[in-house]
Amino acid sequence: MESTTGKFCLKPELWRTQGEYRLLLGHQIFCVDSAHSQQFSPKTPTILLLHGFPTSSWDWQPIWDGLAKDYRVIALDMLGFGFSDKPNNRNYSIHGQADIVEALVADTGLESFHVLAHDYGDTVAQELLARQIDGSGGGQWLSCCFLNGGLFPETHRALLTQRLLLSPIGSLLNNFTGYSKFCRNFSSVFGEDSKPTELELQYFWQLINFNNGKHIFHNLITYMRDRIQHRARWVSALQTSNIPLALINGSVDPVSGNHMVARYKQLNCRLDYCAELPTIGHYPQVEAPDEVLTHYQTFLRGDNH
Repeated sequence: MESTTGKFCLKPELWRTQGEYRLLLGHQIFCVDSAHSQQFSPKTPTILLLHGFPTSSWDWQPIWDGLAKDYRVIALDMLGFGFSDKPNNRNYSIHGQADIVEALVADTGLESFHVLAHDYGDTVAQELLARQIDGSGGGQWLSCCFLNGGLFPETHRALLTQRLLLSPIGSLLNNFTGYSKFCRNFSSVFGEDSKPTELELQYFWQLINFNNGKHIFHNLITYMRDRIQHRARWVSALQTSNIPLALINGSVDPVSGNHMVARYKQLNCRLDYCAELPTIGHYPQVEAPDEVLTHYQTFLRGDNH
């Protein structure tokens, strides 16, 4: 997968050909592993990528090739997202997604690895980090880097659409949310000069709707309640982490921009590296892939991993 633009070089259907399905905890989960297309020595370090809501592993494509030059890179579409199974029930939870990630770690035989997470994936990473700290987690984490996400429920400024999806009318709202409304809401969290193109919006929409996925938005959004219920555990994980932690954050993100970074520092969470991107919004790996890649590689090199 060669990229000369730093953006999306593969359409979703071609991205799908790069991956495979793994049966994890009874679900067909789509995974992409660079080890299938490149030769690695057993000493090659690994990075596990955790995507955000409402998108998928396709989000990582703009930085995939840059990471894959020096690392084995693994990503999955979590349950209910992208090309993975999308059961229509209200049983989605961050703990359940964390279980699936750990099943992938076991299935691929990962012993030690770095974690790079975004948005919803940040919350999954917080639960997994808590497991690392209490000794119940799978594999050994070497580091974790968070892109924009709701690490603290008190600073997560959910869009009106997200709040309505969580409400009793959430399922009804799904029926009236079409492509044009999605484009407006999705584009609103990007920086003014780094908004997605029309073609990119079409691709994001295609992935969301794969296997009738839009109908479960109101089920997936329950993670906002999980963040409140498990706040103490997940914030404590950031404060007591025994591995290096980093933030690479788009500052003008209305959902989790510079106000989230300020709260992170106020709570004395572990912070080994921090990069604030002043004109970038909620999707830094899509909006400014070269900057994200440079900062992330600097973080990894600085910690001598």
